[in-house]
Amino acid sequence: MFVDQVKFKVKAGKGGDGMVGFRREKYVPNGGPSGGDGGRGGNVVFKVDSGMSTLMDFKYKKLFKAENGGNGGNKKMTGASADDLVINVPEGTTILNNETNQPIADLTKPGDTVVIAKGGRGGRGNVHFATAKNSAPEIAENGEPGGELEVNLQLRLLADVGLVGFPSAGKSTLLSTITSSKPKVAQYHFTTLVPNLGIVRNDDGNDFVIADLPGLIEGASQGVGLGFEFLRHIQRTRVILHLVDMSGIEGKDPYEDYQKINKELENFDESLLERPQIIVATKMDMPDSEANLALFKKELAKHDDQLAIKIDPISSVTHQGLDQLIHDTSDLLEKTPKFPLVDDKLDIKGQDGVVYDADEIEKPFSINRDEDGTWIISGQRIERLFQMTNTEHTQSMMRFARQMRGMGIDDALREAGAKDGDLVQILDFTFNYVN
Repeated sequence: MFVDQVKFKVKAGKGGDGMVGFRREKYVPNGGPSGGDGGRGGNVVFKVDSGMSTLMDFKYKKLFKAENGGNGGNKKMTGASADDLVINVPEGTTILNNETNQPIADLTKPGDTVVIAKGGRGGRGNVHFATAKNSAPEIAENGEPGGELEVNLQLRLLADVGLVGFPSAGKSTLLSTITSSKPKVAQYHFTTLVPNLGIVRNDDGNDFVIADLPGLIEGASQGVGLGFEFLRHIQRTRVILHLVDMSGIEGKDPYEDYQKINKELENFDESLLERPQIIVATKMDMPDSEANLALFKKELAKHDDQLAIKIDPISSVTHQGLDQLIHDTSDLLEKTPKFPLVDDKLDIKGQDGVVYDADEIEKPFSINRDEDGTWIISGQRIERLFQMTNTEHTQSMMRFARQMRGMGIDDALREAGAKDGDLVQILDFTFNYVN
């Protein structure tokens, strides 16, 4: 099964918890704190595996989770850091944030690697909180939560040239004739159900990859037929071969067909029309093809159509014009740059990089009141501070209270009308407000 789009959730590992510990050796009185730090949680890393050709491996799995870091130990021992979770994907995979639909990374080369979700750092043990006033602190941090994200993976075939046209325009026949690919060919519409790739071998060594996509029909960009499912594969191509059936067997107007396909490309992605096109007039071995081609050229001239670079008449059956088509396509590829799928301004990191999708200016907290009168404090920063607070130790909770006061939460509650005894909730933790 060819699968080229999947959605699932990734979750990096939580950092290990720091430890509250003290030296207990026989001849060391007042040994002091010795609680170690937690280990780092595992990152979620995507890596290109050139041996993969589909996203089928992800179709039935909805969560990929990295391991958590180990907890700190006594005698200042640091917990073990977790291994990264490496997810292999095929070449040509674009990773998008499913919530915002913004691209995160575009992986096109073997070995390309990107960190999508960063593992949480380990919490600090109580050895870090010793001061002159508090030489035996019972304060330790829990590990930082790992990042999590729902991603949308889209596979776009790595092809230099894309074949587009109505069903039965001759795309699969052309592909099977000029490459060693053997797509299914038959005398009925929608023979091609999945994209097919082939390599065109050139005498001058300038080989190129060509993709035969399922036939488009009118309304494909709105989801009609099969074309919508595979239009994204054209987005990587640099040159489009627009096949137009000149036989007129089914009573179709070749120029109308040509216009309709270009309209579907434009509706799906306007930038597709920036790619140079060669019009491939197919089935020129049929009786009426020459006359239909002459009328087609007149219509192009009449409408002053500027999309196509030139017209190459061919017959895949008799091999008429195929050498010229390959030569023209190769020449056009040499002059045509790549069209980036991802905005150049997007900060995509490499192997050790991390992708962050937080707002540039993040509110540290927000305060709301539910129908029961409980004050609800929310916000990524305050929630993370609480998750890293060890609630089993009074000194840790007192430290968290100081952090809340430093962030201005006490003042904000007072201004919002909170009174002594009111319930205040952060995540699943509830306490009484004291002015």
